[in-house]
Amino acid sequence: MTTNSSRNIPLPIQREVRKRCGFGCVICGLPLYEYEHMEEWAKVKRHLATEITLLCDKHHKEKTNGLLPKKVVVEANKDPFNLRKGVTKPYNLYYSGDTAKITLGSSSFSLERVKDKTQLVPLLIDNIPIIGVILLDGHYLLNLILFDEYNNLILHIKNNQLVLTTELFDIQLIGKTLTIREAKRKIFIVLEFKTPNEIVISRGTFLLNGVKIIINSNQILIKNTGHIIENIQVINSNLGITIGKNPGAFNSIIALDNINRYNF
Repeated sequence: MTTNSSRNIPLPIQREVRKRCGFGCVICGLPLYEYEHMEEWAKVKRHLATEITLLCDKHHKEKTNGLLPKKVVVEANKDPFNLRKGVTKPYNLYYSGDTAKITLGSSSFSLERVKDKTQLVPLLIDNIPIIGVILLDGHYLLNLILFDEYNNLILHIKNNQLVLTTELFDIQLIGKTLTIREAKRKIFIVLEFKTPNEIVISRGTFLLNGVKIIINSNQILIKNTGHIIENIQVINSNLGITIGKNPGAFNSIIALDNINRYNF
C-alpha cells in the first residue's frame, strides 16, 4: 500500500492490478482501460492494489457520474470478464488504404499501390505466416501471431482483430504502443500500431517449432543460424524472410530451409 498526496499510482501496483483484472475492463474486457479507485481517492488518499480496478472509458465515466453503481464494479472486480474467458476481449484495429508497411527493427517490408487481394508476408516459419497483410477492397488487413517456446499462442491479430491471452506476466497498451513482458524486466515484444497503414516492431522475440528470431531497433537476428539482417527495404514483394520449407508459388527475399532447431 502507498499513502501520499499524489494520485499517480506506483508502477508495481499498476502491474499487479493489470494482471489481477485480466488486462482489461473488469466489466466488458476491453483492453483499453483506466485505473479506478473503488474507494473514492478523495476520501482514502491511498494506493492499495486490492482497492483499484480497471474500467474502460465508458464504464469509468458511468461510475464517475453515478450511473454505474459501485456495487456492480466491486462484484465485477471479483470475477473480471477476461479471466472468465482466458483471453482479452477482441479489439478492432483501424487500418485502411492501398498501401501497407511492416517495420521490423531497421528493416521494412511494404506494399505500395498494388492491385486488390495482394498479400505481404514479411515473416514465414514452416509455411505459417507469422506476420501478414492483405489488401482487400481498399482495406489493410493485419494478421500477426506470437507464440511462446512451447508453441502456445499468446497473441493473435486476425484481420485487424487483436486478442491476447491473460496468462501473460504483463501487458500494457498505452496510446498506440503494445508492450508484452514475459517476466519482470524481460520484454517479449514492443509493437506500435501506426494507423492507418503501418506497424513497427522495435523489439520482439518470435518463436515457433524450435525457431527463435530476435528483433531490436538495429537488426533482425535468426538465432538458430546467427544470420543478421539489417537495413533492408523490401517493396511489393510477397515474401520477406522464410524459414523452413516454403511450398508456395512466391520467392522470398531471404530463405533458410534447413536449420538446427532449439529444443526449448
